[in-house]
Amino acid sequence: MTEHSTSPNRRQAATPAAASGLPEDAHGAVPDPRTAVRRTAAPGQEPDGGRPRPALPGDGPSAAPAGDGAPGRDEEPAAPRGSARARRRGRGASETAPRGGGGTERRSAAHSEHPAQPEHGTPEGEPVWDADRNAARGAARRPGARDGSPERDGRAPDAGRDTGRPGTAAGEHPAQPVESADAVATAAGEVAYTGTGGGMPPMPPAGGTGGAGAAETAAARDRGGDRLRFVGAATRRIARGIDLDEIVLGLCRATVPTFADAILVYLRDPLPVGDERPVGPVVLRLRRTDRIPLDPDTDSGRLPLMPSQPDLSPAVGGGPAAELCEVEAGGPLAEVLRGVRPVFGDSLAARAALPELLGDSTSVATGQRTVLAPLRGRRRVIGAAVFVRRPDRPPFEPDDLLVAAQLATHTALGVDKAVLYGREVYIADELQRTMLPDSLPQPTGVRLASRYLPAAETARVGGDWYDAIPLPGNRVALVVGDVMGHSMTSAAIMGQLRTTAQTLAGLDLPPQEVLHHLDEQAQRLGTDRMATCLYAVYDPVAHRIVVANAGHPPPLLLHRGGRAEVLRVPPGAPIGVGGVDFEAVELDAPAGATLMLYTDGLVESRMRDVWTGIEQLRERLTATARLTGPNPPPLEPLCDEVLDMLGPGDRDDDVALLAARFEGIAPSDVAYWFLDPKAQTAGQARRLARRALARWDLDDLTDAVELLVSEVVTNAVRYAERPITLRLLRTDVLRCEVGDDVPQLPRLRQARPSDEGGRGLYLVNRMARRWGATRLSTGKVVWFELAMPS
Repeated sequence: MTEHSTSPNRRQAATPAAASGLPEDAHGAVPDPRTAVRRTAAPGQEPDGGRPRPALPGDGPSAAPAGDGAPGRDEEPAAPRGSARARRRGRGASETAPRGGGGTERRSAAHSEHPAQPEHGTPEGEPVWDADRNAARGAARRPGARDGSPERDGRAPDAGRDTGRPGTAAGEHPAQPVESADAVATAAGEVAYTGTGGGMPPMPPAGGTGGAGAAETAAARDRGGDRLRFVGAATRRIARGIDLDEIVLGLCRATVPTFADAILVYLRDPLPVGDERPVGPVVLRLRRTDRIPLDPDTDSGRLPLMPSQPDLSPAVGGGPAAELCEVEAGGPLAEVLRGVRPVFGDSLAARAALPELLGDSTSVATGQRTVLAPLRGRRRVIGAAVFVRRPDRPPFEPDDLLVAAQLATHTALGVDKAVLYGREVYIADELQRTMLPDSLPQPTGVRLASRYLPAAETARVGGDWYDAIPLPGNRVALVVGDVMGHSMTSAAIMGQLRTTAQTLAGLDLPPQEVLHHLDEQAQRLGTDRMATCLYAVYDPVAHRIVVANAGHPPPLLLHRGGRAEVLRVPPGAPIGVGGVDFEAVELDAPAGATLMLYTDGLVESRMRDVWTGIEQLRERLTATARLTGPNPPPLEPLCDEVLDMLGPGDRDDDVALLAARFEGIAPSDVAYWFLDPKAQTAGQARRLARRALARWDLDDLTDAVELLVSEVVTNAVRYAERPITLRLLRTDVLRCEVGDDVPQLPRLRQARPSDEGGRGLYLVNRMARRWGATRLSTGKVVWFELAMPS
């Protein structure tokens, strides 16, 4: 017996796709209604062969030819959807897609007649809503489209079906409004978002009947997909930010004017960090506002960060929104924030919460044109966002609350991320700042300048360091080092090595001995603690410099005449290798010359090797010196000029730069004597000092200098076994230095009335401007300074 296509058994065996009004393809699968544009044939006519077909119940009275009735046993029944006849016709490139009304169409024809329309681009390059498709979807929801009637907007059944769009001729596009929100969003490069009636597109229905139900289901499914694309593009834009301002700005730019006409973003002040439990009341501060531009061709509505506010009228009425809001415990705003979920502005909770947040003088549009969305981070609510639409725009729909919730969630998590990142940046900056000197000393006879640049914004700490350490005799130690890597570990090792170098410099050890002890210290810190270092000691009296190197790039010396040269210093092995001897060389340091110490980040990158970079640095110094003629270039601008040689792609490592301009001390300003340690030495020292002061016209200091020199020399003679030294230096102050071969340093103590001694250092401490004692490898030096007379 031949089974009828409408028999109960056949209906029970129908696939879910047939029950829902969706056609099946040749293999029984449910095709996506968006993959092809279908053409509807006249009732009773096959579109491909012109052969008559049996009438179907939905064809109406004139669907079947006269004399045709229900098929009998000997008649071939009408081919149902998904039958073998449809499958045979649908094989290959001319596969037909059944329609709800019984008609079919070749997909190849649809693809050849209707090329794919270009879609709008988002900031991330995602496909978004097409204005032509929106017009078709809106027409599908007009009255008369749900009851299966083929007529829409008074058109004939076949009108406008050549393009697959109701009411549009072949190859034409429906007119678009000039000043629509979508046009503004597309012109501004924003995420285009439009639902039915301007709101959030509804979710597709569970099923449908006939061709109209299938078309409506496909359109609703497209709108649901576009909603997901909009949310995905908007959240990606929000997640692109790495700091607080970028994340809040991403939320505003992704939603205005696409999703809302105006937005206000409130954040807690101060924002809690990590697991911190804030104490005191919750205070929300208006972080940023944004609105739709009045002129779509300009960016007049894009505003800078707070405290400036735009005019949110007519979306927001009354005065400007409050910039600061203290959330009342147990109040309506606290209840909304505790609920986490976004609410419409016309809800009972929002009607009481919005005045508390925005201020009593501010009002928002009535109806569902305002959405209040709490911003909840990982552990607590950190703010709120208010989305507003103007009265002339369609109100929000219930599905828009889902969009607002997604935007609020991603924004809150991004703010949490930005706060944590900000704290890490603060810690890194503070660590790097404390590891480097706050300010360089300005010893007599030399001027110093320095620069430090981190490797990148994401690697703000590193192992590069520099230092300038004053030494006895107006000498100064210049140090530049580089620990491998630029991480917190490298910075910690750098801090330990820098402290060790300062301690060793205070002992006035030779440069090669300092590097030897640094090498031992690096080995104690770990087997893989490697660093390079260059240690130099400049003597302004002798105009000489002693340099020792441990695997560091060689220094450059810029002479007064403009010639720059690379100093020939033994390279040595890096610190941390162990078992390596370091060698020091002594070089001339003429007055007016500039010594440049640097790390390899200045001269080495992916674009060039070390020696190429050193040669470029030498040429840059020479070219800069030519600009100032015979005079040496100013030190601070010279450092800036050197850093300008770094191109955009040359910053692979952090950079430390230390520049020293040698000025020296003239021999006429130095008086130096060797004295034997005997009882008459104190008187001899007083006479020598008096003659030197008279030669320098400093007779006003004679009495003070004679008294202090006598006390210090007496202490040296008492314990010394070898000749002592006495030196006077005239610079901006008068400095006196007494050296002996005893390593013990004198200490200031309070003498008892019965003691015969112990009052010499007390007198020095009361009369001198500054004084001190420094241990040397051959003994010690006790020195004091007196201010020059006006």
